[in-house]
Amino acid sequence: MKTLWVLCLLVFASISLPAAEVMVYAAASLTDVMQEIASLYEKQSGDKLVFNFNASSVLARQIQQGAPADLFFSADEANMDTLEKADLLAGGTREDLLGNTLVIVVPFDSNLQITQAADLTKPEVMKIAVAEPSSVPAGIYTKAYLTRLGLWDKVLPKIVPTENVRASLAAVESGNVEAGTVYHTDAAISKKVRIACEVPPAGGPKITYPVAVLRGSGNPDAAKKLLAFLGGAEVRAVFEKYGFNVLK
Repeated sequence: MKTLWVLCLLVFASISLPAAEVMVYAAASLTDVMQEIASLYEKQSGDKLVFNFNASSVLARQIQQGAPADLFFSADEANMDTLEKADLLAGGTREDLLGNTLVIVVPFDSNLQITQAADLTKPEVMKIAVAEPSSVPAGIYTKAYLTRLGLWDKVLPKIVPTENVRASLAAVESGNVEAGTVYHTDAAISKKVRIACEVPPAGGPKITYPVAVLRGSGNPDAAKKLLAFLGGAEVRAVFEKYGFNVLK
């Protein structure tokens, strides 16, 4: 009887609890850094991270429509505000985690000389890739910046709106447009573009990335554990490696 009891204990001890699956809705500009962080997190926690990367506006709309998400990582405050006003965030979990800046990029082998935003009005710049300026954060930031400089109406006929900031990067990489606006972190991961002009943080839009657990999360404890991990020292180094400003 004692032997049987010991065997039962050994069997139970060998059975590990099933890993939680955490559905993360994250801005397209976070694709590379979050995939690297996922590799670290899954090894340490045993949990599985599943991602939906897209424009923050698209993700927020999906969440409002009832999509099964556990954590939302936005590239702007406005879309997080929308979810908070709709009471879709878990109380006390929202925090501003990252900062970023805008840059103007051209194909790596381009001879275009763009040293300031005003150079986008040059006739040789015929097409400019910009994430959809009516809804996507990177596009909204771009429009606000160029409007402040009195340039938006001048370049509007050249604007090629894209689905998200990574689509803008791809358009410049392919040479289908002469220039585009993306985040500094997007330009940093591409070998097919070069930064022609950086928007100075003091004169450009304030770009912050808030993150929060969602009230409708099916795995709230696992989502909160991930949120805590994102604010840790180990992850800070990864964010900084990709060029993000860590705000906390």
